[in-house]
Amino acid sequence: MGWTAADIPDQKGRTAVVTGANGGLGLESARALAGAGAHVVMAARNQEKAAAALQDIRRTVPEASLELVALDLGSLDSVREAAGQILQAHQEIDILLNNAGVMAVPEGTTADGFETQFGTNHLGHYALTALLMPAVLRAGSARVVTVTSTAHHMGRAVDPANPNLKGKYSPWRAYGQSKLANFHFGIGLQQALAAAGAPAASLIAHPGLSNTELQAVSVKESGGGLSQRFFHMLAGKTGMTPEHGARPQLRAATDPAAHGGEFYAPRFVNNGPPVRRPILRRLGMEKAIRQLWEVSERETGLKIDVRSASREPAS
Repeated sequence: MGWTAADIPDQKGRTAVVTGANGGLGLESARALAGAGAHVVMAARNQEKAAAALQDIRRTVPEASLELVALDLGSLDSVREAAGQILQAHQEIDILLNNAGVMAVPEGTTADGFETQFGTNHLGHYALTALLMPAVLRAGSARVVTVTSTAHHMGRAVDPANPNLKGKYSPWRAYGQSKLANFHFGIGLQQALAAAGAPAASLIAHPGLSNTELQAVSVKESGGGLSQRFFHMLAGKTGMTPEHGARPQLRAATDPAAHGGEFYAPRFVNNGPPVRRPILRRLGMEKAIRQLWEVSERETGLKIDVRSASREPAS
C-alpha cells in the first residue's frame, strides 16, 4: 500500500501554511495536516471558495484548527499583505507548502507585469518564502516543500534576458519553465539553508497525474485547446484522486526520514505511492539555479538571505 496520510506523525503544536488550500491538492494537504493536529493556515485567492473548503475539512475533521488568509500569488502586494498577516499571528512556521499554481493558460500578465505562469507559480512563491523565512527559521526543524510537476522535464531554464517569454510564448512552454523553476528553487533553497547551517530543510514534490481542478481550469481559461482537453480527459480516466495526489508533498513535509534536497513523487512517475525519486537533469543545474535566483531577486525586489533571516528577532 505504501505511505499514506495515516503515516503523518503527530503535528500538534505545529503551524503549517498551505497555498492554494481552497481546492485540489492544497485542500487535501490541509485536511491531512489538520487531521494530524497541525494548525493550518489556508492561504488562497478565492476566499469564498476557501471558506467552503474550511467547512468541508471541518465536516471530516471536526477538531481541525484552521485559519484563512487571502493570498493572490499573482500580486506582490497581496503576497506582502498575506505574509504580514501570517507573521503577525505566528512567530514560527513549521511547514510551508508552496502548492498553488496555474497550468497552460493563455498568454497574460500578473498584476506586476510578469508572465502569468512564471509570476504565479514561481515568483509569487519565491516572494512568500522570502518574507516568511524568519518565522520558518525560528521553528527549528521546519520544512519548505515546493510542488513541481513532471512538466519540469519539458521546461527550459529561465533566460535572465527574457524570463517572461516575450515573443516566445506558448502555454506549455511557459508552464514547463515555471515548473522547472519550482524544481530549481526547491533545490537552490536547500543549498542556501545548508550553507548557512540552518536547521530548516527544503524539499520538492510532484503529484503525478491527479484529477484535480487544475486541468478543468486550464481547459476553461484556454478556450479548450486540444492539449488541455487531452490532459483533462486523461486525468479523469487514469488520474489519481486529489487525496492520493497530495501524498508526495505530505510525505516531503512530514516524514521524519525525509531530508532536505530530496524529491518525492509517485513510484510509477504519474501514479502510485509516494517515494523518494532521484534528482535528474543535473547538467547545467548550478548555473540555472544561480540565474533563477538573480532573476527572482531582480523581479521581486526581495532576497532570501538565510543568515540575516535567522538573526531576525520575533516581533
